[in-house]
Amino acid sequence: MKILVINAGSSSVKCSLFDKGGSDRTASGLVERIGLKGTRLHYSVSGSDRRTEPVAVNDTAAAAEAIVNKLTDGAVSALGQIGAVGHRVVHGGEKIVKPVPIDAAVKAVIRDCFTLAPLHNPPNLQGIEACERLLAGTPQVAVFDTAFHATMPEKAFVYGLPYRYYAEGGIRRYGFHGTSHQFVARRTAAHLARPADTLRLIICHLGNGCSMSAVLGGRCIDTSMGMTPLEGLLMGTRCGDLDPSIVFHLMDQYDLDPEQISELLNKQSGLKGLAGIGSSDLRDILEAGRKGNRQAELAVQAFVYRIRKYIGAYIAALGGLDALVFTAGIGENAPLIRERVCEGLGGGDSLGIAVDPKRNAGVCGRLAEIQPPGSRVKVLVVPTNEEQEIAYQTRQVLESG
Repeated sequence: MKILVINAGSSSVKCSLFDKGGSDRTASGLVERIGLKGTRLHYSVSGSDRRTEPVAVNDTAAAAEAIVNKLTDGAVSALGQIGAVGHRVVHGGEKIVKPVPIDAAVKAVIRDCFTLAPLHNPPNLQGIEACERLLAGTPQVAVFDTAFHATMPEKAFVYGLPYRYYAEGGIRRYGFHGTSHQFVARRTAAHLARPADTLRLIICHLGNGCSMSAVLGGRCIDTSMGMTPLEGLLMGTRCGDLDPSIVFHLMDQYDLDPEQISELLNKQSGLKGLAGIGSSDLRDILEAGRKGNRQAELAVQAFVYRIRKYIGAYIAALGGLDALVFTAGIGENAPLIRERVCEGLGGGDSLGIAVDPKRNAGVCGRLAEIQPPGSRVKVLVVPTNEEQEIAYQTRQVLESG
């Protein structure tokens, strides 16, 4: 069965076509800069070079149609060969906590969650409806970023607000990057040749957006992102955990309105804001730090320290640890960050977490263990693949009927 995976956003739409029930990627495409000058469609079929061409689209739906139609240029002879479409949807709230076939009721829930994910759910729905038009009769499945974290106990997801704000307004921790965390948890269990329900894992998804999860017996019991992706770790441009009163102070002392506050906390803070070099790319910040830029080095120190704090908290929540896992752009490709996160956490009466310098330095973008021989806790690098996980879950939904 050929499974098409669609990730529709407001400024870009990505697609991947998988064969053999979702295990082999045979084509991929991207439409970027939707609605802006210089909109481009990038497309490649397995075994051929990537091609780029201008495309005239002004919204997510048109971009989704353009990229799906492009599949007949070498990937399939007709769109009818596609057996199913899996859609990434950011937010399912509390009503949808697993991958589901898309129908009118599911689309209504996605629409109800617009207020919880205003930048993501609307284009996600537009992508779904575009594929329904193009591939009428083809099963469509929604895979939700929030679903993996839906197993958190209430004590982990409630905030210290009057309970009615949760009961009436759904104000609680939801967590994000769930598709990545689920893929990595499954791959880790397979690599260790242990049943998932026997493992205590901490997964560090470190990229421009960063999140961590505590996974007990294959189920998430806590995660760092909250009601929105702003909470938790220091990220590329997001501030992460913050005293809420700082918002009122900024509004009062700097005469900022809510829109300016949102821009500041989401797009001008984190590594970019602390380092002050005009870039949120960790590679640029590490290089500036090596050249003696104190602010850049401070940004790296704060980034690492926040991760270490969450590791300690999650070991307490899990009652111990079997494996610490690094994934995503930074987690997979920055040995120095992995080393600094684990520094001082192994040996003696400490947490039993350590990396072998030589093994760690040689690992970029591939699955490997990087702990010294005999370590109590496994430390792994596991490349994530959200598109493959969406294809896998789409297949599971169809096979379950």
